[in-house]
Amino acid sequence: MALSGKLSTEIVIHAPAGKFFNFVSKSLHQYQNVCERVHHTKLHQGEDWHSIGDSIKHWTYVIDGKVTTCKETIESVDEKNKTIKFNLFDGDISQQYKVLKLTIQEIDNSNGSVSAKWTVEYEKINDNVEAPYGYMELFDKNTKDIDAHLLKA
Repeated sequence: MALSGKLSTEIVIHAPAGKFFNFVSKSLHQYQNVCERVHHTKLHQGEDWHSIGDSIKHWTYVIDGKVTTCKETIESVDEKNKTIKFNLFDGDISQQYKVLKLTIQEIDNSNGSVSAKWTVEYEKINDNVEAPYGYMELFDKNTKDIDAHLLKA
């Protein structure tokens, strides 16, 4: 069984183009107020929630019915392609994965709709660890929560 892999999901969103990317790239501190399964976020290190590489955030959320924690840094932001890359580490993640990297992209589809694409690249610590399917389910739920919030705003 392979120790590393990549999972991806794409979810249609109804908020106007650019709003989802703007929320993810500029309002990370609001996740706990918008996403049902995100219980707590805090700035662990740094002065700014959105500094690339400098800021470290601590997250508490629910995966597969279990409260889970990790730290996160932003690796890159591509405004033109509406893409953000994150590195998730420490906490409960380090118990299962050597590497867990997340890419979020807002996609303007040719039919006029907008999608949020979540991609997780991972390396498990051993063969007994499942691929991060619970994270994909969390990202699906978070996307729907954020979309509903943006439609109300």
